[in-house]
Amino acid sequence: MEIKLASNYGFCFGVKRAIKIAEDYKNSATMGPLIHNQDEINRLKNDFNVGLYTNLSDVKENDTVIIRTHGIPKNDLKNLRKLNAKVINATCPFVTTPQQIVKKMSSEGYSILIFGDADHPEVKGVQSYGEDQDDVHIILEPSDLEKITFKNNKIATVAQTTKKKEKYLEIVNALILKNKEVRVFNTICDATFENQDAARELSKEVDIMIVIGGKNSSNTKQLHSICIENCPDSYLIENENELDINWFLNKKLCGITAGASTPDWIIQQVVNKIKSFN
Repeated sequence: MEIKLASNYGFCFGVKRAIKIAEDYKNSATMGPLIHNQDEINRLKNDFNVGLYTNLSDVKENDTVIIRTHGIPKNDLKNLRKLNAKVINATCPFVTTPQQIVKKMSSEGYSILIFGDADHPEVKGVQSYGEDQDDVHIILEPSDLEKITFKNNKIATVAQTTKKKEKYLEIVNALILKNKEVRVFNTICDATFENQDAARELSKEVDIMIVIGGKNSSNTKQLHSICIENCPDSYLIENENELDINWFLNKKLCGITAGASTPDWIIQQVVNKIKSFN
């Protein structure tokens, strides 16, 4: 069986940057999981003694705290500084952008619409920068607009960085049809576009597709949903231990892609195990 990797996959710029920061600050801890990949978080713990704070009450005065790639709510950051913690900000710059857009547009009297998952840490952080929290709205579908009453007659919209651009366009179109002034900011990152496009193309030519990444990772789940549209035998796994030899029976070409939080060493382990099935 032949194995073919997507033309773009794996670690994005923001994740590479965050991993390097964590490796540079040994004996520190991250505020929330640094990235959505438990195996990589375990490696940082074992090799660099980078721990994990699950909430602010875990932080002691003068601790070194690394802000996760997805960012944290504005008030949490303020409270960390009050504790005199040494704050190292590893928030992805592409996540910082929608935070600042929401802050600016909200201050200028715009109602805010965020396309994203309300429970995702990135979205919670972006939401927190709105001046009027009652006028910051989060949706996943154009139909969700029917449930919203905006306080202002002008609206600014941003998107979670890992969402599908096609769905965002649907929401933007629906928004424009019903509102006179809409400011649209495309905050979906280029790496997401490139990985999704590469996964889409590869899934059209293979007879089995393996998507590697955290099952709580939005961008990895998006990759899987794209692949399964073209290749019904598409599987989402976190590491080589989840592979099932039966998936590969009578298969000739296996495609592989990986989420933005998946390190090369995990991808290589998956490749090696699939090769061992031949």
